[in-house]
Amino acid sequence: SIEEKPQEPKSNYAVVGLYFYPNEITGIAKGIKPSARGELEITTVNQCFVEDKSLKLKILGRGFAWLDTGTHDSLSDASIFVEVIEKRQGLKIACLEAIAYRKGWITKERIQEIACAMRKNQYGQYLLKVTKEEK
Repeated sequence: SIEEKPQEPKSNYAVVGLYFYPNEITGIAKGIKPSARGELEITTVNQCFVEDKSLKLKILGRGFAWLDTGTHDSLSDASIFVEVIEKRQGLKIACLEAIAYRKGWITKERIQEIACAMRKNQYGQYLLKVTKEEK
């Protein structure tokens, strides 16, 4: 089962908010009612998929971090976390062009073309650095 913000969680797992839904999601979402907190909860939608045994989940292992960004303070905390990781490790978090290049989805020439358009900023310089790595 999935519970919305339980006082005493049954496990150490959390549904952290990366969802991919089939088209029937619109009908399900239209049918949900506000929770005791007076809000429409995504947990209610997800629970529908649990009940019809169509929910698929992926447990994210070490190296993944869930960052709550629901308040100004938590958004600021997440921003600082990302900044520290990127500076200390010399890597960009979720750099889509670098991911696509490393996975072989775009060519070296294509990432260089993208990088050249931004070569005067930090992001473009990072992309150029990625093209010099051994794959």
